[in-house]
Amino acid sequence: MAPRVHERWADERRRLSPVTDTQVRIHVPGNHLMVGVLGQRDEHLRLVADHFADADIHVRGNEITVAGPSAALVGQVFEEMVHVLEAGQQIEPEVLDRVIDMVEADESPSDVLSAPILRAPNGRVVRAKSAGQKRYVEMIRSNIVTFAVGPAGTGKTWLAVALAVDALMSKAVRRIVLTRPAVEAGERLGFLPGDLMAKIDPYLAPLYDSLYDMLDVEAAAKLLERKTIDVAPLAFMRGRTLNDSFIILDEAQNTTPEQMKMFLTRIGFGSKVVVTGDRTQIDVPGGKSGLIDVEQALDGIPGLAFALLGRRDITRHRIVGDIVEAYDRRDAKRNGSE
Repeated sequence: MAPRVHERWADERRRLSPVTDTQVRIHVPGNHLMVGVLGQRDEHLRLVADHFADADIHVRGNEITVAGPSAALVGQVFEEMVHVLEAGQQIEPEVLDRVIDMVEADESPSDVLSAPILRAPNGRVVRAKSAGQKRYVEMIRSNIVTFAVGPAGTGKTWLAVALAVDALMSKAVRRIVLTRPAVEAGERLGFLPGDLMAKIDPYLAPLYDSLYDMLDVEAAAKLLERKTIDVAPLAFMRGRTLNDSFIILDEAQNTTPEQMKMFLTRIGFGSKVVVTGDRTQIDVPGGKSGLIDVEQALDGIPGLAFALLGRRDITRHRIVGDIVEAYDRRDAKRNGSE
């Protein structure tokens, strides 16, 4: 049955339908907040109503009344939207999707979405976008080594780079080291033009992209030139000892167990390490991944933590989450038939 949404311009004499389930009322303090809650042309109101089809939502002035089996959940969604808006954030449809998702999981969206992780020099404010991302950030802050394992789009690298920039700005570290293995995924390095670094640069591009999200290009270029930020392939880490550094190993599923051990033994005093990877995208020859190996070998070491991110933490277009879920179902079916 289609959701019943009584528009704010409806006849004021119209009365609520008889209530046989729960009913909640939410007062929104201020017209500017009401506009943010309802959305342009009531887009947010319709999204909430479409999601909670058993809710009867009435809007009159600055008061929202909800009746039906989902009334309590819908009321909490609107209240959380008010808190997020009061914290100075805008609510776009994709943000509202995450608010609904977190409320249904008994999480507090305003706690997750309102706390800034980094106020970047370029003016950007970086925040976690899911409860899983918030836990991931807390793990990085409280541990020496953090492994982040999850599918594409969960913010593994982006959040790690944000925390690295924050540590550099606050002088908690003297430099940032960004690295990843140069493993071919169906393409041959030898066919790329240029010298060794020119061939390797495409593999490092995602790290540069995350870096330029936090810093303007000119400031990043100066830090890269002075080696305050060092971006290099994993093979270049051998023989180094990294003190007072924030070190990020990206795409760790494409390390061998030997490479992973080599990397982890580079850690010096005053350093923090984040290792990111996706167990479903292993391209390392032979399929023996250092990321899989390390989960089995290093569990239980103090100061070392594993953050497991999933579909609910994907913050790209919603279709990315649907694609990941479809592949997971396909893989589960294959494994079950073997």
